[in-house]
Amino acid sequence: MTKQLLVITGATGSGKTTVSHYLKEAFQIPQVVTHTTRPRRHNEVDGVDYYFETPDTLAQKHLVESVSYSGYQYGSSHEALDLAWQKAQLISLVVDTKGAQTYLETFPEEASVLFLTVSETDALITRLEKRKDSPEAIQKRIQSAEFKRDLMLPSHLNQRATVLVNDDWETTKQALATLIATLKN
Repeated sequence: MTKQLLVITGATGSGKTTVSHYLKEAFQIPQVVTHTTRPRRHNEVDGVDYYFETPDTLAQKHLVESVSYSGYQYGSSHEALDLAWQKAQLISLVVDTKGAQTYLETFPEEASVLFLTVSETDALITRLEKRKDSPEAIQKRIQSAEFKRDLMLPSHLNQRATVLVNDDWETTKQALATLIATLKN
């Protein structure tokens, strides 16, 4: 098996992190740890959830892509990809749709895109509330241009993405098993 990268994308609350964690538990697919300059949340671990950086330390990384979101920088690096590929030939990465496009351009042979969505946009807000995001943070996020952009599969990803409606977790898990079997063959 050659190196492969499953790029998981979709709107905030669509289940990207949940899917990535499930792939690690059920299929031993490591997640690429990305970088951020935002403060660590109480339950987050540096090097597991993110590499928590300062603007200066982030600038020293060899970033594949980066984005500013809510006043903080987020990005993924060649260093983090290499670390994940040392663990397995098939790895996953969570990014926004703009980042997914960058990965398809940068790694056209290795990258596959999984676009997560839901049937009703209101479900995304409910999920953000359940993960205990503050009402102010939720409003800021759902009013952002990035959130609106990531609600729909961009046309440039149409031919390259697997779309998965993540309304029911059991159905999602079955679809993921099928996708992983396809990628491993």
